[in-house]
Amino acid sequence: MSGLERFAELEPFIADWALPTEQQRSERRWGSSPEEFQAFYDTTLPLVDELLVYFEQFAPGEIPEDALPLYHLAIAFAEASPHVEMYESRAQVPFSFNASRFVASHGDDIDR
Repeated sequence: MSGLERFAELEPFIADWALPTEQQRSERRWGSSPEEFQAFYDTTLPLVDELLVYFEQFAPGEIPEDALPLYHLAIAFAEASPHVEMYESRAQVPFSFNASRFVASHGDDIDR
């Protein structure tokens, strides 16, 4: 069974949240509504442990192409969950500089 079949509940979030670069994921977070954060969080949180076990089978840097969307989704969850847990599902962190001022540099690499 492929990862996407195994984690079918997450499929609705793949297109919007499973982005390959930190910059793309950041831009997604900055443009998300509290409802979008909460839906992503509520669906993904119960599957996080199982996702981590799933990725243990792959050596670092050797995640197969068909598993990359789930990997990017797991990273997006790690980056988005503090917004739900600490900032009431808001995209902007209270009392901080505007996060869009930060630009991640990846060179030619993508997160793998």
